[in-house]
This record gives sequence, structure tokens and C-alpha cells, in this order.
Amino acid sequence: MKKTLQVWSTFIFILFLFPIILNLLPNKSPTSKATMMKEPLRIVYASNVFEEEVAEENKKKALLYFTHNHEAFEPVTKEKSGKVVVSHQTENITKFGEKLQTQLTANNIETKILEVDNMKELNKQGKKFSQAYHSIRPFVTNQIEEEDYDLIIDMHRDSIGRDKTTINYEGKSYAKVAFVVGLEHPNYKQNEEKAVKIKAEMEKQVPGITRAIIRKSGPGVDGKYNQDLHPNLILVEFGGIGNTEAELNQTVAVLGEAATKVLKAEK
Repeated sequence: MKKTLQVWSTFIFILFLFPIILNLLPNKSPTSKATMMKEPLRIVYASNVFEEEVAEENKKKALLYFTHNHEAFEPVTKEKSGKVVVSHQTENITKFGEKLQTQLTANNIETKILEVDNMKELNKQGKKFSQAYHSIRPFVTNQIEEEDYDLIIDMHRDSIGRDKTTINYEGKSYAKVAFVVGLEHPNYKQNEEKAVKIKAEMEKQVPGITRAIIRKSGPGVDGKYNQDLHPNLILVEFGGIGNTEAELNQTVAVLGEAATKVLKAEK
């Protein structure tokens, strides 16, 4: 009898503890785990999409083009073709414009190079050097009517010698940059303001890398350089005939970073 009571007491005690033990065990329900993981993932995803949309809306845009697309650098043409020339069909200023495009794009500046299908033909026709601004004008006009830009650069190579277009800084050699502003239109100060900002940022990186701003007006010059088409259009004299490819590449990096800082600082 005593043994029977002990068995029943043990059985009742186990029944009493069973619900308590169940509550203490970890919840391994697959449905519960999936629910817990799914909600945070959905929130993060929605946040990422929102941030990408905002970034696209605020993305800055730049346009590069070359009024004198055949302008070349003597050391570059000598190295590539064995001939020292200042005009070349492939080894010219456009090559460094493409490198600037890569630099700006890497800095999240959407950058386009203006394609002018008949520019080579215009050059072959022997038009005067100054008439090139008139020839390229409709192409620039059409492009800016299709899309607005925060920065437009007409890239050139200066014709002056190496001694005036080269600087050494902290053991590196750079091609100097000059900005040309045409004064013969009412809104030239807006173009000049953009040039001044980029010039200042370049100087912060490499003191002396820019030359004085060249202001043009009067007889014998274009006077506008198509800058009347857009307030953000600037003309850059990128190095000179004697600059090497290494020097030009160094300056591309400086110009790209300076332009990026200026554009991202603007609202």
C-alpha cells in the first residue's frame, strides 16, 4: 500500500511540473523564426530603395566637349607615333577629356562627352581656327536643350611653352590650367563665378596649378566662346604643347576632384 501511494505521488508531481517545463523550453517553431527575420529585412530594403531614389534626383551632371578637338601635346605625339606635332587625329585633347569623364563619373557626377559627328570634316575643310566656335555652337545648343547641366567644360590645349604651363609640387610635376572668360555677353559673370570656384579648389590641392583667369573681349577675339549659351559653361586651357602625359594625368585628377567638390557644394 505504501509503495502504491509513492508511485501515485510521483505521477501527480510529474503532471504538475510538465507545463512548467514546457514553458522553459526554447521556442523552435519555424513559422515564428521566419516572421522575426522577414520584417527587419523588409524595412532595410525599403530604406535602401528610398536612399537610392533621393541620390538619383540630386545627382549632378556635367558635359564635356572640344571646340578644337585636334589639339595635341608634343611629348604625347612623339611617344605614341614618333612625330612631334601639335595637331593629331587621335592623340589629342579628347583623350584627356575621356580621362576627366572617368574621374567625374567615379565621383558620382553623371558626365557626358558631346559627340559631334562631322567635327573631323569641319577641320578638314580648313576653316579658320576662330570659326570653330561658330561651327560647334549648334551642337552645344541642341545638347543643352535636351538636358540641363551643372557644369559644361570646353577643353582646350594652350599653345604657349612648357615653362609657363608646368609646375612642380611635393615631388610631382603637373600641367597648369587656365580659365578663359568671354566678356562680350551680359551674363559672363556667372561663367566667371563657376571658373573662380573650380580654380580656388584646385589651388587648395596644388598651389600654383592654375594661371590667372584670362578675360577676353575686343577686336581679334571671339569674345563669347559660346559661354552665352549657359551660365555653367567654362573654357579650360588644359596644359600646353610641351606637357607630358604623366603631367596631364596628374592634373586631370586635380581638376576632377575640384569640380566634384564645387558641384556637390552647390544646391
